[in-house]
Amino acid sequence: MKIIGVTGGIGAGKSSVSEILRELGAKVIDADQISKQETEPGKPAWKEIVDTFGKEILLPDKTINRKELAKIVFRSESKRLFLERIIHDRVTLEMRKMIKDIEATGFNGVISLDVPIPVHSGFLDVVDSVWVVTCREEERIRRVMDRSGMEYSDAKNRIRAQMPQNEYIRLADEVIENEGNLEELKQKVHKLWHELHDHDHDRNS
Repeated sequence: MKIIGVTGGIGAGKSSVSEILRELGAKVIDADQISKQETEPGKPAWKEIVDTFGKEILLPDKTINRKELAKIVFRSESKRLFLERIIHDRVTLEMRKMIKDIEATGFNGVISLDVPIPVHSGFLDVVDSVWVVTCREEERIRRVMDRSGMEYSDAKNRIRAQMPQNEYIRLADEVIENEGNLEELKQKVHKLWHELHDHDHDRNS
């Protein structure tokens, strides 16, 4: 079994890469998805977030207003780091459990961890290979604006509040430049996928 870690800044296209890997037969574990589950009303992380940021961040159905919370944390690095800490431990614990559960089924293929922040514990210490998805800033801003309806300056600030792209690249075993269309991205991912399997085949023969 192989574990690939797919990461990259917002708007770079890591979710697209994960979707292509899913189509190729990988089991994808999505950190954002787990984070959403862990912050559902009544869950410990939800309670901690509400205690910290106040009931103003809640929607009428008691779910967290993610846009409102994002506005708060991307204006303050200390609040952003605090939020990341609340969520991180629970997400990594769940990811490790999911990997064990997949392993227990006798699965012998590829697991892909889709993670926005390449933390050491629960990501870098778990994966066999780190794939970083990159894209120039202007294109990332456009994608974030299209996707979430943000203003230009908000999208730019959100990108700049994250880890710089060159720091992601420093951690990479493979860098996937996602400047073109989906078809070009598919070709790049397919190439890496075949190289991964060829390498395994060579090692085992």
